[in-house]
Amino acid sequence: MSKKSLQEVHQSVNTDNRNKWKKLFAFFGPAYLVAVGYLDPGNWATDIAGGSKFGYALIWVLLMSNIMALLLQSLSARLGIVRGLDLAQTNREYYPKWINYILYVFAEIAIAATDLAEVLGMAIGLQLLFGLDMIWGVWIAALDTLLLLVLQRFGIRKMEAFIIVLISIIGGCFLIEMFLAKPEIGEVVKGFRPTLPNNEALYIAIGIIGATVMPHNLYLHSALVQTRKIGRDYKSIKKAIKYNFYDSLIALNLAFFVNAAILILAAATFHKAGFYEIAGLHDAYKMLTNLLGTLAPFLFAIALIAAGQSSTVTGTLAGQIVMEGYLHFRMNPALRRLLTRLLAIIPAVIIISILGESSVDEMLIFSQVLLSMQLGFAIIPLIHFVSDKEKMGKFVIKLPIKILSWIICGVIVFLNIKLIYDEEIVILNNSAISSITKIFISIFSLSLLLFLLYILFYPFIRKTKKVNFNIHNLPIHKKINQIKPLKNIGIALDFSEADNRILNYIPLFVTENCKITIFHITESVSANYYGKMANDYEVNFDQNKLNEYKKFLINEGYNNVETKLGFGTPSLRLPELIKEENIDFLLVGKHGHKALGDFIFGTTANKLRHKADIPILMV
Repeated sequence: MSKKSLQEVHQSVNTDNRNKWKKLFAFFGPAYLVAVGYLDPGNWATDIAGGSKFGYALIWVLLMSNIMALLLQSLSARLGIVRGLDLAQTNREYYPKWINYILYVFAEIAIAATDLAEVLGMAIGLQLLFGLDMIWGVWIAALDTLLLLVLQRFGIRKMEAFIIVLISIIGGCFLIEMFLAKPEIGEVVKGFRPTLPNNEALYIAIGIIGATVMPHNLYLHSALVQTRKIGRDYKSIKKAIKYNFYDSLIALNLAFFVNAAILILAAATFHKAGFYEIAGLHDAYKMLTNLLGTLAPFLFAIALIAAGQSSTVTGTLAGQIVMEGYLHFRMNPALRRLLTRLLAIIPAVIIISILGESSVDEMLIFSQVLLSMQLGFAIIPLIHFVSDKEKMGKFVIKLPIKILSWIICGVIVFLNIKLIYDEEIVILNNSAISSITKIFISIFSLSLLLFLLYILFYPFIRKTKKVNFNIHNLPIHKKINQIKPLKNIGIALDFSEADNRILNYIPLFVTENCKITIFHITESVSANYYGKMANDYEVNFDQNKLNEYKKFLINEGYNNVETKLGFGTPSLRLPELIKEENIDFLLVGKHGHKALGDFIFGTTANKLRHKADIPILMV
């Protein structure tokens, strides 16, 4: 059976409310976390470039890309609601193992690329606001891992509220800036009429669409909708799909408003003043200062920092989803966040140190190209899954939606392939790059294209073969083997409140002829250094305490009791003692640390279960 997606918050939000508006509100939230991906600095760069060069002419491209995103995100939500699986889990269930490993690597690259854009955006915002060197801004961006640890303790609703506040700050900043810029309303309305002034406008339009739909958002949305507790009957599922569509409609339209506001601001200031080549965030900030005074650039920097901070939650959640879904492997969320940030920070620090701060805009573009390369590998499986009548039942998407989805998929994949192709042509025409490098890039690009085609046609190949795909291949035993009576039970005590809970379980396991061995590991400095030769106050105290527990158990009627005092690190020494004493079964207490406590102090119980090869009951 598949593990639950985001298990710690799975079905943690109750939607069972008779009041229609309260019930609707209970479903609102997941799409706002997703909407963050549509407000990253990569989007800002393409919006500013489009507005400064072509005025209001490309607003319709933003609207079209928003409609595309709305459809794909609603399909992702539908998959999570109906199947109870996120996109990564569904891929693992459907595709061969070797494909899933590649898809996992691609998903991780996409998350790292997204995080790179957010780190750079945060660093630029801090530099614009406080004059901080870009390198220091990048390192400060790593500290928001602590913010995630705080938010995780308050549950998914508090995370959603935090993100909504950040989106509101970004939207509010650009609303005020638009008011200051005084755009021409008539020209804004004309911008919704589809038109492309020239080939360069087509290129920027491709960039806008390519930067809009994020691959990690499709994984994220399919998992986040499962935080809502719903009935599994037809009516409840149908209602959940409807309410989540409303959630997506509102959240993504807010994201559209912010992106449109950035483009309109660029058109009303830069294009109107004759500055047609504004593409970098630094240039935009300087020109806003010259054209609108000090308030507009201040708001611009604040919005940029808010956009960077908003990825703190969504990037980590997406990483957790793909790792657990593809690998069935769970990592400490704080460690996961730190790893993701390092993958973004280290390249940024190296490139800025070597090439200088002028390389930041190129890095932003590179992060968008990386995202473009991964997009098809998320969209194609998603459409296949929601089109599968056998798995989706009555909730399979209708033929018109299916046709529209494949058209949108084709457009996005084609535009992204063209974007990558154009970048590759520049590299291949560069005489300074070696022939070996050019051959490698060409082979790599061709391999990606062939793999994409394989993902596309695999479902049709699969249907022609009888596939007996089973996640767990071990057969069920026809008869349950009886376990031999336990002869020697170990009890690991740490002289805390957990000890009393452990002792309550003794009657369940100890039989008449069973031996009890009580363990405790002394962790003092002398115990770590001298081992058995240690003879300080803590060693004597711990031995006396073990003797007290022995007397207590004998008085309770357990006559065959021994004590064993160890010295050093519990997670290392305890498995050795268990083996020396031939323990059959171990009772051990768990401290109860959570989040930061586990990260700082560690957990003996969790490490012990990997080192000891006997059954362990963790109380």
